Amino acid sequence: MEEPAAHNGSAAGAAPGAGTPARPPATPEGMALAYGSLVLMALLPIFFGALRSVSCAKSKNSSEMPETITSRDAARFPIVASCTLLGLYLFFKIFSQEYINLLLSMYFFVLGILALSHTISPMMNRFFPANFPNKQYQLLFTQGSGESKEEIVNYEFDTKDLVCLALSSVVGVWYLLRKHWIANNLFGLAFSLNGVELLHLNNVSTGCILLGGLFIYDVFWVFGTNVMVTVAKSFEAPIKLVFPQDLLEKGLDADNFAMLGLGDIVIPGIFIALLLRFDISLKKNTHTYFYTSFVAYIFGLGLTIFIMHIFKHAQPALLYLVPACIGFPLLVALAKGEVTEMFSYEESSTPKEVPGASKEEPTEASKKEK
Repeated sequence: MEEPAAHNGSAAGAAPGAGTPARPPATPEGMALAYGSLVLMALLPIFFGALRSVSCAKSKNSSEMPETITSRDAARFPIVASCTLLGLYLFFKIFSQEYINLLLSMYFFVLGILALSHTISPMMNRFFPANFPNKQYQLLFTQGSGESKEEIVNYEFDTKDLVCLALSSVVGVWYLLRKHWIANNLFGLAFSLNGVELLHLNNVSTGCILLGGLFIYDVFWVFGTNVMVTVAKSFEAPIKLVFPQDLLEKGLDADNFAMLGLGDIVIPGIFIALLLRFDISLKKNTHTYFYTSFVAYIFGLGLTIFIMHIFKHAQPALLYLVPACIGFPLLVALAKGEVTEMFSYEESSTPKEVPGASKEEPTEASKKEK
């Protein structure tokens, strides 16, 4: 699932073979532009995804309900991710890389269009005129009949959503035909924002379990083996953000890329979004923990890039992001005497607004009211 954190272009690209001239080293200006752009692109989906996760948690529309991650899910996730990563590695070793990437391209073509459409829909609504003929639609799939009927899919959308879907399809075709890095980044940003918005941790303890497990996962697969780097170089799909280090020399046709895996954005991002919702539950009109963890993410990602630049080797970003994103807010909670409140904060799997008290009784009461 995750890619190595940030690489220089030579690590991310194919190694030059016999008779193939080596790429010239990136200029300091080009590297600064590339890494600065990657940091900015990583921050955007975390910030806006966290804000959208608050309204998402209160939504009654089944198509916008978040997926809640429990402690059991968090404990199993590194194992599932490792099996998936190793499976992809073996697939690339056994089967033709060309055919695998063709199948993956079609798969991510569909997912990317849906993710991008969902991302731009709230922004596009501002551009539609008041008299726009907007009709409501519902896509409903059920299983069984009578009292045993069960909803499989219940998705509500309107004409504006269809317009956003059409615009996203243009980007999808561009990506499918050209594999251009800008189209890749548009899909990558959409995946990241949707992940932060729709994947919700049920409490801080679950977040610590998830980040801790993926901390070990990331370190092992980057430093212990060449599996993750190999998959990153072979996998042609928008699961990473890229930015050319030779943009100043070659323009939009540049091909010496620095990259950042989406897992290094989404995993810390859902924890940061949880802290924003915790801030709101305190009803103190401050977002202390959100801004603290957001600054911690910037620090951790900056440290990743610095270490990678010094040692000239791919770095597992979660090695630096996890201690920062957990440690900084925890220190603030210790200073404010709110550690108990932080770890007792619980989100219901039912999308209801969490009351200020962090005990379980109000949550159960809200379920009974429903």
